[in-house]
Amino acid sequence: MHLNSHPTVEINTKATHILFQQMGIVDTFRFLNQYTLGSGDYTKERGEWLNDLSLEEIVADIKAKRN
Repeated sequence: MHLNSHPTVEINTKATHILFQQMGIVDTFRFLNQYTLGSGDYTKERGEWLNDLSLEEIVADIKAKRN
């Protein structure tokens, strides 16, 4: 059995074209945005805004926002 292999860029171009045709531009971009890489260092940034809070304060804040 012989499988035809195509370059990834060709496959991505074809798939994007099919998505545009079937879903429209807006929904295609919404779909593709799910798979883009984020930026920054979440762990470091989280530490910068959580370090001064105790666990009790965090829990209290969550409970307050639920109400």
